[in-house]
Amino acid sequence: MATIKELSKVPERLVGGHRLCGGCGASIAVRQVLMSAGDAEVVVASATGCLEVSTTAYPYTSWETSFIHNAFENAAATITGVEAAFKGLKAAGKIQQDKEIKFVAFGGDGGTYDIGLQALSGALERGHDFLYVCYDNGAYMNTGIQRSSATPRGAWATTSEVGAAIPGKQQRRKDLTSIVAAHHIPYAAQASVGDWRDLTNKAEKALNTPGPAFLNVLAPCPRGWRYEASQTIDICRLAFKTKFWPIFEIENGVWTLKEVKEKDVLPLEDFLKPQGRFKHLFKPENAGLLEELKQDVDDYYSYLQKMAIATA
Repeated sequence: MATIKELSKVPERLVGGHRLCGGCGASIAVRQVLMSAGDAEVVVASATGCLEVSTTAYPYTSWETSFIHNAFENAAATITGVEAAFKGLKAAGKIQQDKEIKFVAFGGDGGTYDIGLQALSGALERGHDFLYVCYDNGAYMNTGIQRSSATPRGAWATTSEVGAAIPGKQQRRKDLTSIVAAHHIPYAAQASVGDWRDLTNKAEKALNTPGPAFLNVLAPCPRGWRYEASQTIDICRLAFKTKFWPIFEIENGVWTLKEVKEKDVLPLEDFLKPQGRFKHLFKPENAGLLEELKQDVDDYYSYLQKMAIATA
């Protein structure tokens, strides 16, 4: 468990000068995860998305590490192919036996929950030694804020418009972290850029776990969520305190939930109101949809409490 002073001494692997928006949760997630690798050598693969297009505008790059851009759907296949090649070269005596590399893939929710799920599932099932990080900003932000299966019920997106017929997205969001855990990998967790200590601790644990590891990180998008860029961390903390984004981990089958203290619990409205994508939910005609979203949040939190108790 590194202190903030120790982490500040780790060389940056994603440096300034990139074109990501101010307040972008993805860049915060990447920096926190990679500083948890310490002095280790790291190979990064990134699915097409905001992170990739904004940090690798030819002929420039913001990556101070080996970096591979791959298609929307195959970040997990790419990074595990590199990991397999590394092991093969070691076995052939072409790489020194004591050399160690951390293999990390980053993908947004579009490239992870949806388009990249098949490649991710295959990589987890094969048991490669790598870390997959999903920076979850709740939509396909890079191509125009289209809804993904990570978009919450009721949220506005350009493909779940708000109007008389359909007031935002009609389906509940996919529970990707539980889907990953069902592969029975050694380590999976849900975290947030709003809690640097929790995220860096989990990243350190994931990077040092033999075999597949997975982090699902809440990484808000000011443009897509319609809030001021300076509010990113506050939005994340509200997501936790309202139970919208639970923080938990599954380590060798044992579920641990970071409970919100009863005195700190806030109404879900405190998380929703600062975001323009939810403003229509506070109109009288959409009261029923707001209640459905609240029920989604309560049901998921209860499910996690039961999973944590069952494995205690």
